[in-house]
Amino acid sequence: MATVLEADRLVVGYAGSPVCGEVSVSVRAGEVLGVVGINGAGKSTVARTIAGRQAPLSGHVKVHGLLIDPDAVPFRREVAAVFDEDLFFPSLTVREHLLLIARGHSLDQPEARVEEELAFFGLAGRAHAVPDALSSGQRRRLLLAAGLIRPSSLLILDEPEQRLDPQMRVAIGGRIAHHARAGGAVVLITHDPQLLLATASRCLVIDEEVQEFKPDKGASIIAGS
Repeated sequence: MATVLEADRLVVGYAGSPVCGEVSVSVRAGEVLGVVGINGAGKSTVARTIAGRQAPLSGHVKVHGLLIDPDAVPFRREVAAVFDEDLFFPSLTVREHLLLIARGHSLDQPEARVEEELAFFGLAGRAHAVPDALSSGQRRRLLLAAGLIRPSSLLILDEPEQRLDPQMRVAIGGRIAHHARAGGAVVLITHDPQLLLATASRCLVIDEEVQEFKPDKGASIIAGS
């Protein structure tokens, strides 16, 4: 399968100070790379750098062989990312948010696709509500719906299990696996062992020294917090 993501001797951090060890990894189409480590290890910083949300201190990241460029339309078309940020247009309803994304990415039958996502995430009854009227868990589900409704060849999820009930965590695991089976690549940061074991092809432990392992061989160290 084609290589979607490649990080080569990537160093991430703030104000010139690294937050973790050097990262060198590639993710192919159809793979789910789990990213684990204790809180504060630098997992989200690695993910944000891969997504083009901040510049690396050194090294480089390529998507489909091209250096990341968050201002480039081709990059934005290929990469979808969900972080722990409630970024919404305050005056748009739940349905309007999803329709904006569906139409912006030229999905076939955008209205029908939106209804499918509303049903999947249990938001159909709140479709006419604005984000400020939603609960914390509902806002999280809206963020995930916005990230999953659009096409992408690289999907980056930063602890998608946050603020979700166990049933929805299982459902999200199914969506991640489906995305990979359809030929997408996934970078999944998680503290949930069940989600990791259900989806990940390989894992990275983010620490002072970054290490790779197979999830079935390292399950005992997954859930550090």
